Amino acid sequence: MIKQILNKVSRKQSKISRNQETLGTQNPNLTSCSSKRSDFASGISRKLSSSDISAPLNPRFNPNDTNARNGGHVSVSYESLPSFRDVSSSEKQNLFIKKVIMCSVIFDFTDPTKNLKEKEIKRQTLLELVDFVASGNVKFTEPVMQEFVKMVSANLFRELTPQPRDCKILESYDLEEEPPSMDLSWPHLQIVYELLLRFIASPEADAKIAKKFIDHYFVLKLLDLFDSEDPREREYLKTILHRVYGKFMVHRPFIRKSINNIFYRFVLETEKHNGVAELLEILGSIVNGFALPLKEEHKLFLARALIPLHKPRCLAMYHQQLSYCITQFVEKDCKLADMVIRGLLKYWPVTNSSKEIMFLGELEEVLEATQQPQFHRCMVPLFKQIARCLNSLHFQVAERALFFWNNDHIESLIRQNRKVILPIIFPALERNGRYHWNQAVHGLTLNVRKIFFDLDPELFNECLLNFQEEEAKEEKIQSRRESTWKHLEEIAAHKASSNEAVLVN
Repeated sequence: MIKQILNKVSRKQSKISRNQETLGTQNPNLTSCSSKRSDFASGISRKLSSSDISAPLNPRFNPNDTNARNGGHVSVSYESLPSFRDVSSSEKQNLFIKKVIMCSVIFDFTDPTKNLKEKEIKRQTLLELVDFVASGNVKFTEPVMQEFVKMVSANLFRELTPQPRDCKILESYDLEEEPPSMDLSWPHLQIVYELLLRFIASPEADAKIAKKFIDHYFVLKLLDLFDSEDPREREYLKTILHRVYGKFMVHRPFIRKSINNIFYRFVLETEKHNGVAELLEILGSIVNGFALPLKEEHKLFLARALIPLHKPRCLAMYHQQLSYCITQFVEKDCKLADMVIRGLLKYWPVTNSSKEIMFLGELEEVLEATQQPQFHRCMVPLFKQIARCLNSLHFQVAERALFFWNNDHIESLIRQNRKVILPIIFPALERNGRYHWNQAVHGLTLNVRKIFFDLDPELFNECLLNFQEEEAKEEKIQSRRESTWKHLEEIAAHKASSNEAVLVN
């Protein structure tokens, strides 16, 4: 039995030796390459353990290594490659690919003492790649783009672990003073982002070829990264996504739809996302480039995605960018003003004064772009809300509402529709003039009253008379209510000793 086993082993070894001889005759360089790879692997196995390097998504140091193709750990000596200056022009393209593949290895930055030499080698290699792409010497052929996108994906597309945040906390703190959470791997990530930005901006990168690799999956993964807590990363992502939108026209509808989905989830489910401001900044530029007349798809985007963004409690995080997008829509098509104003009224805050001030500021910008027909449709509900703001006990809310009369365009709209508007806001103006505790609000209110009086004394006096009549009715109702309660108390006191029910007519 043992002899049979030994005979089988000897036959297998002889077969392997014959196969190696055959392969050697077919490609004499392969034997030397395989020996070099084994030396390469033995070197890295001594320097790094498998736990020190996390596997890249698509490492391909050895094109024939199926384990590498499937994203397994790669044991390869991490030594710096020659500089581009040290090789001939014909070899630079191949060296570029080798450096790109080399940078697909991902290091662990949670422990700053690990792999210091290898991390520095990778950083220097990435910087070399940035300079080489910036020089314009690289030719982005299809194989080069494939390896390049794999390297970028391996480095950037990772699982984010954001710290738990609550919009209630964000409301009570100044967002600019809150220290941002920084990614420990930023020394490498920054250069990879810069490299990706230069690749997309490069005229050598043909969009027709690149769209095979910068595909929908790639765009979705980029959008996922907008939830990063590192503001430096979000700034790069904003610039890159905007360049992708500009270069790859075929992806434009998909990008807009994907951003819509992010907003829907943010408004309807989580109310937590770190990159809403950056996404809105991109959209502001996109909306600015919309052709006229606006497509129905774009109007639906305004109604279903942008206007509901006023609802979350953490509006302060992105209100400036949101207001810009809304105003761009109204400036593009003034007929949208009525829909926008009614949308603001729908989500108008009831108890949040700081949010109410933001709404008033945005409302003023929208009204500046509003024409008379659209203003006429919404002025009644609009000035009912403004009247409530005028009587707000928070002096900044009342003051901000009174500032509307300092805007020439808005004042012109009010003048033309004074017969409808003044009866709505006159009671609020009178109460402010008599009872408001803040001196600045009191002074501004008297100025607005004087504007209306000088403009139309008859209408002003008519409104004053109606107000006095309503006030007299309210006083009469109040005195009747007080007398009823007083009578009730007297009867209750008189029959306090008995258990009889008290009936008051």
